[in-house]
This record gives sequence, structure tokens and C-alpha cells, in this order.
Amino acid sequence: MTEIIDRETRKGLEKLLKDLGGAVKLVLFTQKISCAACRDQRQLLEELTGLSDRLTLEVLDLEANAKQARTYGISRVPATVVLAEERDPGIRFFGLTGGYEFGSLIESIRMVSLSSSGLSPELEDLISLIDEPLHLEIMVTLTCPYCPKMVHLAHQMALINPNIRADMVESSAFPQLVQRYAVGTVPRTVINGVPAFEGALPPQDAVLEIVKALNPRLFEQIDARLRETRGERRVSRVLPGHVYDILIVGAGPAALSAAIYAVRKNLDVALVGQSLGGQITNTASIENWLGIANISGQELAAHFRNHAERYPVALRLETGISRIVRSDDGFRAMTESGEELLSRSLIYCAGKEYRRLGVPGESRFLGKGIAFCATCDAPLFRDKRVAVIGGGNSAFTAARDMLGYAREIHIINILKDFQADAVLIAALEASPLVTFHPGMEVLEFLGQDSLSGVRIAAVSGGERLDLAADGVFLEIGLTPNSQPVSDLLELNEQGEIPVGRDQSTAVEGLFAAGDVTDEAEKQIVIAAGAGARAALAASRFLARQGLAGTRP
Repeated sequence: MTEIIDRETRKGLEKLLKDLGGAVKLVLFTQKISCAACRDQRQLLEELTGLSDRLTLEVLDLEANAKQARTYGISRVPATVVLAEERDPGIRFFGLTGGYEFGSLIESIRMVSLSSSGLSPELEDLISLIDEPLHLEIMVTLTCPYCPKMVHLAHQMALINPNIRADMVESSAFPQLVQRYAVGTVPRTVINGVPAFEGALPPQDAVLEIVKALNPRLFEQIDARLRETRGERRVSRVLPGHVYDILIVGAGPAALSAAIYAVRKNLDVALVGQSLGGQITNTASIENWLGIANISGQELAAHFRNHAERYPVALRLETGISRIVRSDDGFRAMTESGEELLSRSLIYCAGKEYRRLGVPGESRFLGKGIAFCATCDAPLFRDKRVAVIGGGNSAFTAARDMLGYAREIHIINILKDFQADAVLIAALEASPLVTFHPGMEVLEFLGQDSLSGVRIAAVSGGERLDLAADGVFLEIGLTPNSQPVSDLLELNEQGEIPVGRDQSTAVEGLFAAGDVTDEAEKQIVIAAGAGARAALAASRFLARQGLAGTRP
């Protein structure tokens, strides 16, 4: 039998394996009707383990040893498990560990034997923060020189954190996985069964991408810590009882813009809000932000936040404000948890909230087919099937905006009559692209990884059907988040805050910006501009009153 490991390679391996620490056991799962890859992998491992007394090999049959296979999470062959003396570090190889992946196998053996990942302590600490099960699959080919980098990093992560299991998967041996994970290029990183990203990223970037996909909240915490280390984040905690020059309520484009402009005036600024980015985070793609041709709402919101956090702003997110009252020396804002925040002036930018249906699939497909802004997202649905939920002017306007893009438009309204203006209804009735579904309610949004359809039923009972749809626009209204200031000033009929050209309100020292105001055009760029204008006006107000303090 021809040896797989040639003489020169054998000599190099013997030297490399001399300094192994603890013993390492390799467990190979094969099957009775042996495939060529199973035979080759067994021979390769037998030759390798013969080079060091610190290495042993156990060969098991997938069916005959089903209990052990389940213990190690093995469901396909050939599969190689790398074990330390006293524990399973979660390192697996599926397929033949030949070509460039032979190096991955040797690295994993040395790493397990020496109980050392080789990563920096800072990166090890970051990986240790992952506190939920994480299964990494790295799809590779044996001819790819870049794949071992991602395989080794995945195995390093598994060695560090017992919550992590990491598999090398040789693509040609498992074509069904290639199809399932839509592997177009390698390495392809799959996280808990969901394709995540392609390419061999630098270790820190790859770990952050993995954490972002696994646990966005943890990613935000880690990202903030890293930016602080690099001097790119200078925020502090919001202190109840401390009197700020300006308190900004909100965390969308208007609020973050206001924070930047206010702090650059050397003012003591605090920003308190619920959801970072506001409504824009529900937008899959934004193509009208100046200077950036295309960006997701979540990415743009992160850019806004990162920019604002470069300045010394007191910041608290995920905090709701329940009531704002005027005091002798400024304003008092009560949080939903009962804390009291004090300021000399206040900029209210709490925005609006889209009404939702609350049916199955809605939360899952937000940003993945379900959108709220036809003005922003219409170009994404060119030549696709679209459904618009609602029967008022906003719904018909959205459907009209889609006429130049979609090949098929469905308007679904829970009432039998539509409430839109007659001219809008007539314009859409004249289009062969539009189908009306009056008196129908949405039961569920359908799809796997992205939206594929809408299940609707007649309100009166009986009729029920599934509509194929690539996109859905929820146009059932927005509610201004103006209740906390409703006792301070008079709102308009829509519940919005009336403002002047400088974003001032009827209450001295109180300014407002963004979608919570009576500004007719609800656009990101307009909200950001209004936030800047409000901050400059508040700065002038404080200067006139002699109220501005000295920023700590």
C-alpha cells in the first residue's frame, strides 16, 4: 500500500510532534460499506498517529457505535474528532483532511495537546463572553490556501469556550451541505446552521462577525469596549440628579445629530432613548443618504451612533421617558423606571412608531421582506411581487410609488371600503398591476430565511388564500411618541409637536426635531438637519439666558 505521508513530510512531522504536551486521541467515524474518503482518512490517521507516542487513534462505525456518534454529534462520515486527555474541546473534521487541511489537523492536535489557543489574551477574553451554544461549520476545499485560517480560528474558539463546537467540512464530500448553505466560494462560515459570511477575515473581525450574528446585544457591548480601547468612544453614564445643559430624548437621526452639534458647542449633553436608530433600523436598504449610494438602515444607525460616541456625551439607551415637566430652572424628565433626569433645556426627538399587525412571522421578516417605507425601499422590489397592507392614503401612496418598480401589487385592507382619497384609488384601479383585497385580514407572513408570501382570510369567514409576495409594506399608520410632553404643550390633530423654523416649541427652552414634530416630510436627511438646527437653537437659548454650564 502506497503511503499517503511521504518521507520528507514524515521527518518534518516527527520534529513538529516532539514537543507535544498532553496526549491527544483521534476518533474516526467510518461505515461498513466504506467510501474512498473513509479509507483514505483512516490510512492518513494511522500513519500520523504512528509518528508520536502522544497520539492514539480509535476507529468507530457510525451505525454500530451510534451511541458514541450521538455523544460527539456525528451524523456523517468520514468524521474525525480531536480529543484532549480529559475533555472534548469540540473540534471536528468532516471529510478528508488532505491538501491544505492537513495543516489544520496538525495545528489542532498541537493546540489541544499544549492546551493553548495561541490567540491574544484580549481576543480570548472576547471569545469567553459567548454564553450560549455556538456551532461553527467552515465549508472548505482541500485546494484552498485561505480556508485553514478560518478553520484554525474556529477550532481556537472551540478550545477556549466550551459553548462552542467547530467543524471543518470538506465541500466536495458533502454536496448536500454545499447546496443547503449556498456555498459559492470558500471558506464559507455557517453559524448554527445559517450561512453567515465568506472569506478568511482577520481573527478579531471574524470573531466580531460571528458574535454579531449570534447575539447582537453582546456584539454591541464588545464593539463599544473595543472602540473605547482605541479612543473612539468617549461616552459616560447618564447621572440622575445632575443638571445637564441639554437633555436629548430619542436615539434616531434627529437625536444623534443634535447630540453631535450640541457637544461641539462645549455643552454638557445627555442623550436618553429607547431604540438606537429609530425607524431606519426597519429599512433594509437606504439609497438616498448623501454620500453613500446604498446602506442598510441598521448599518447607517451604527454609523450615526459611532460618530456621536466619539464625543463626551452622557448616553443611556433602552430607556423610556414617561413624563417631562417644566421646573423653575429647566426640565425634569422621569424615566419609566422612576429616575429623574434634570436639564436646563431639552430637545425632544422621540420620533414615531410604526403600527404593526402582531401576527406570526412579522417580527422575523422585518428588514427581510417586510418594510415600512416605500419611498426608501421601492427600488429593491423591481420586477417583484409586492403586497401593501392598509387602506388609507399612506397605503395607496406606497402602492402608487411601487407602480414603476413591482410587476404585481396586492392591496390588502381589513375593511371592505378603502379610506384613501378618490384620486389615489382611481389611479390604482386603472393599473393592471394592482389587485385589491378588501375585507381581508393578514393571518401570517410566510417564508424560510426571507419572506415568500402572505396568508390572508376574509374577515367575514370562509375565503382564505396564500399570496406569493417578495415584499410587504405595512401602511397601517404611525403613532407619534409625544405622550410624555402632552401636558407641557398643545399637540396638533395628529399628535405631533408644532415647531418653529428653529425647532422651538411653545415652551421656552423646549425644542423638538424629527418625525415627532409637524414637519411634513418624514425623511432621514430632514430629521438629521432638524436635529442640528435644534441643537444650535438650544445653544443660543442657553447663551441668552446665561444658563450654559461648563462641560465636565
